[in-house]
Amino acid sequence: MIEIGPISTREEFESAVELQKAIWGFAEVDLMPVRAFIVATKIGGQAFGAFHGGRMIGFSLAIPGIKSGPKSYLHSQMVGVLPEYVNRGIGRTIKLAQREDAQKRRIDLIEWTFDPLALKNAYFNIEKLGAVIRRYVFNEYGDSSSHLHGGLPTDRCTAEWWVESDRVQAALDGRPVSRPAIEATVEVPAVIAELRKTDLQQARAIQQTIGERFQKLFDMGLTVIGFDRSEEKGSYLLGFSK
Repeated sequence: MIEIGPISTREEFESAVELQKAIWGFAEVDLMPVRAFIVATKIGGQAFGAFHGGRMIGFSLAIPGIKSGPKSYLHSQMVGVLPEYVNRGIGRTIKLAQREDAQKRRIDLIEWTFDPLALKNAYFNIEKLGAVIRRYVFNEYGDSSSHLHGGLPTDRCTAEWWVESDRVQAALDGRPVSRPAIEATVEVPAVIAELRKTDLQQARAIQQTIGERFQKLFDMGLTVIGFDRSEEKGSYLLGFSK
């Protein structure tokens, strides 16, 4: 049995720091320290742990944010699960815990960033959780010490998870998600995962091209509202959406 619950003690936060090393291989400079967990949970953020037999095997950390208006939201900074526990639905369960907590506090938006070249993650965020995307940032975090980032700039898409929306509820229920007409696509070749290991120059060229296309389409007012995938590629589907 995997148990998901809030974490609040220094010991639990220390376990989450150690998990960052095991999951992402971060150097000390890139770690979210214990102090960040303490502060985040005291000022309106949230931290959850996933436990198996009393051992923490995954975690999440979200920090509070404010948009103009004022408008409060949560920024999910990290969600990670140990490699041996991947593909067991633990990440999804953690996200649902984040959503439930946000709903209880009447926070209707959770955001996070993700690598648009990570096609499995993109499919999960967009099709399984119902997130939409309106922003692309080049090299958002600068150089990364994580082996998972493959030496490329940390270009990121920002996922918007409107937790009370019909779109999100339909995605979580496994029902078809209604969406406007598809006006454009951004296609990412599936071979990008291998190129990150074998041909960094070509991988970087693909990343740059994809980023420029995203920026152009977002500047036109388009939103990522769907994602299709095949053995050859992943396709971000864009349309005009509120």
